[in-house]
Amino acid sequence: MKALVLVRHASAGDRERCSGDDRERPLDERGRRQAEKLVMSLAAYRFDRILSSPYLRCMQTMEPLAQRRGLRVEECDELAEGASREEALGLVEKVRGAGVVLCTHGDVVLELLGATLRKGETAILEQ
Repeated sequence: MKALVLVRHASAGDRERCSGDDRERPLDERGRRQAEKLVMSLAAYRFDRILSSPYLRCMQTMEPLAQRRGLRVEECDELAEGASREEALGLVEKVRGAGVVLCTHGDVVLELLGATLRKGETAILEQ
């Protein structure tokens, strides 16, 4: 069955401990395991596209799923950290009805759901 799925990126360590551009912060070991687990937890759903924040940790979260499904991860600024509610909702409306995975950050998840997800956790927005 097709679904519209929201994913919070997997674990990427502590922001405060990383030097350099936060957009380039990679997944840590725990995050890589979480990304691999997404492949199995989303196995029952069909997807046509995988859309992700351009931040490295989001792209890496989607890589195992994309490889398994033969899809590419498409970068979307509407899912980047700090994106407005209007930007994120606009993207959700644009892809509604299609099988799509959206990977984003905690602040955008909060804007969309009014609640948070743990890192690597998913929410089904539409089936």
